[in-house]
Amino acid sequence: MNRKILLLSLLVSSIKSITVFAQQPTNQFNGNTRFEQVGTLLPTPNTYRTASGAPGKDYWQNRADYDIKAELDDQNQSMTASEVITYKNFSPDELRYLWLQLDQNNFKKGGIAQLTSTSSVSGQGTSFARLNASTNVLAGKEYGYKIISVKDRAGNPLKFTINETMMRVDLPTSLKTGQSFSFSVDWSFNITDAVATRARSGYEYFPKDGNYLYELAQWFPRMCVYDDVNGWQHKQFLGQGEFTVPFGDYKVSITAPNDFVILGTGELQNAAQVLSASQLKRLETAKTATRPVMIVTQEEATAAEKRDAAQAKPSGKKTWSFAAQNVRDFAFAGSRKFLWDAMQVDVEGKKVWAMSAFPKEANPLWGQYSTMLVAHTLRSYSKHTIAYPYPVAQSVHGPVGGMEYPMISFNGARPEADGTYSEGTKDFLIGVVIHEVGHNFFPMIVNSDERQWSWMDEGLNTFCEELAEKEWDRDFETRGTPQSIVGYMRTDKTQQVPIMSSSDNIMAFGPNAYSKPAAALTVLRETVMGRELFDAAFKEYARRWAFKHPTPQDFFRTMEDASGVDLDWFWKGWFYGVEPVDLSIENVEWFGIDNLTPEKKNEKAKAEADAKRQTISNIRNKKDIQKTVVEENPDMRDFYNSYDKFATSEADKKRFDQAMSGLAEDEKKLVESNKNFYVVNLKNVGGLPSPVIIKMNYEDGTDEVIRIPAEIWRLNDKEIKKVIPTDKKVVKWTLDPFFETADIDTKTNSFPREPEEPTRFQVFKQTRPAQPNPMQQQSKPNAVQGAKN
Repeated sequence: MNRKILLLSLLVSSIKSITVFAQQPTNQFNGNTRFEQVGTLLPTPNTYRTASGAPGKDYWQNRADYDIKAELDDQNQSMTASEVITYKNFSPDELRYLWLQLDQNNFKKGGIAQLTSTSSVSGQGTSFARLNASTNVLAGKEYGYKIISVKDRAGNPLKFTINETMMRVDLPTSLKTGQSFSFSVDWSFNITDAVATRARSGYEYFPKDGNYLYELAQWFPRMCVYDDVNGWQHKQFLGQGEFTVPFGDYKVSITAPNDFVILGTGELQNAAQVLSASQLKRLETAKTATRPVMIVTQEEATAAEKRDAAQAKPSGKKTWSFAAQNVRDFAFAGSRKFLWDAMQVDVEGKKVWAMSAFPKEANPLWGQYSTMLVAHTLRSYSKHTIAYPYPVAQSVHGPVGGMEYPMISFNGARPEADGTYSEGTKDFLIGVVIHEVGHNFFPMIVNSDERQWSWMDEGLNTFCEELAEKEWDRDFETRGTPQSIVGYMRTDKTQQVPIMSSSDNIMAFGPNAYSKPAAALTVLRETVMGRELFDAAFKEYARRWAFKHPTPQDFFRTMEDASGVDLDWFWKGWFYGVEPVDLSIENVEWFGIDNLTPEKKNEKAKAEADAKRQTISNIRNKKDIQKTVVEENPDMRDFYNSYDKFATSEADKKRFDQAMSGLAEDEKKLVESNKNFYVVNLKNVGGLPSPVIIKMNYEDGTDEVIRIPAEIWRLNDKEIKKVIPTDKKVVKWTLDPFFETADIDTKTNSFPREPEEPTRFQVFKQTRPAQPNPMQQQSKPNAVQGAKN
């Protein structure tokens, strides 16, 4: 890199003129458009939802309270239940009918979910699992709801219409503002095999001991949300877009075989009737324990599950009663296989139960980690959002890999049969428990519309999950970081949709709904806003919209309102577009100030001229040319043969003195500083504007990092130049040195360019067999403590 000299006159006029000249906009750029306000992309603020992102003075939401009595049939894997729903209309509208969700109809043969799912059969290598899926793994029984009756409180039948996964109940008279209406629904359905269907709810059968484990959700007809944004949110449940549910109070009684253990949303109301004296005593001990206490031990669970195959299941029944206030849903899990541990933890000054239930097949992993992870998640999320308001949080192991409900979550991760497990299995358990328990905050408390906007719960929750995972173990490999989303953002734009896409229309659901919004929030927190501003704004969003129904504009506006940072360009690029971050250092020009006196300048010029004359021809001519004509004939000489053009004249000295006397003191200091001026040429290849983070490695081995806000692209979103003055010589320039912007091509992030490494390949004779997990290798031939019976 050759250093160029800036003339003194250029310095005096202004160094800033270089930067301004390099950033002049032309018609081919649209940077200023990218940095214009979101404008019409967001709904107009009103008295329900303000321009600041806060609920307005007229904000309202309706409510639904439930009184449910249900019976779980373990012989036939079915449920029969009845409910009384009290719906309260706080809207300014009269309602002539109510809409309920019938999510179990998702499994109904010939339903919209089944008919609109795509599938194919490959000419080679088609698996039995794929063939089974295409011929319907639910072929053995009739699935979906059987609605037995819908009646008002007086017992009069109400007209109802079922439309796939939705049911409209026509009211006898319009429900006016401030009025309530109570009605009953009786129903039954066959429970699906969650392992075969990979559903969010169902059962798992354990052939070794002949028992079932049930994780049941979306099991009762539930009210749809009616709000100021959509009216009724009754988009069909197609399997991907999850659930939009109003808040209410629940009283739920579940009758099951008398050797079952049931955990559900809310607090157990009749512990003295369903638990033994020993179990009640353990529950009392758990209130002050610092580690989980076994409420139902392995010995008790093993005794319950061991029966002769020919023996009939116990004929006795037991009813478990639960109550939950101000929740948006109810789920439960039950099995005679359950071990159950619990402890009370302090969360922001409040005692909260942390609990787990799991079969022995989940140990030793679950007994060591699950409840401790529940406790940690509550503390971490409460710190970053709002204090956890509910009395209990539970993690249950079964066939559902990961799913969330108020105060209870279903989680996967099972060790090997010998009790060992891989690091990946352990990490999955840590991640899934934190994630699903974390969903208590998003969307169970901050109750966004999952049917429409998956990112508002999955993305925000994945972001908080990462914070909790790093607080659990600083070396934990998290998802949703800027680095982790690079692979997805490299994919062809035709294979992506914006984050702001309806849940059922999202391709690459995991990256789009979970990882990319989480990565975007990480970029906001670490790079664009800074932790202090981001954390305060994020907590304000959680505070404003706790127990309410926020929309994307409420989140966007609150983050700007509470931080004072204009983020419209960020929402446009990250949430409404599919362009990636891809910046490139195209070139770096090196300049220095001309601060030499006329004498020194002429000496330098003479030395340079003398050096340039030392050509190979001139060197050889000294030997081959004995004498030139001028040397032989002095009369061929004139004025210029004796003139020293490098001599300093009085006029040169006078001009220099005049220039220096015209400088201000700070300008004189700059002239004498001998600073380096680098003009960094940057190109936005990907299109998504991004802050510019540049690391400069100096000649003396030190380094420095400068951070330039993304607004540098506002006048030219394709190419810019930036003058960077330094006291020391820079030998290497690196963009995004801490991998914080999700730049998809790091090969262009350094100058001079790093030499490319050759592509490596391995040489071997045959495919190597998969290796067992390290824990399994180390434990042989000794048995693993805590392995299953």
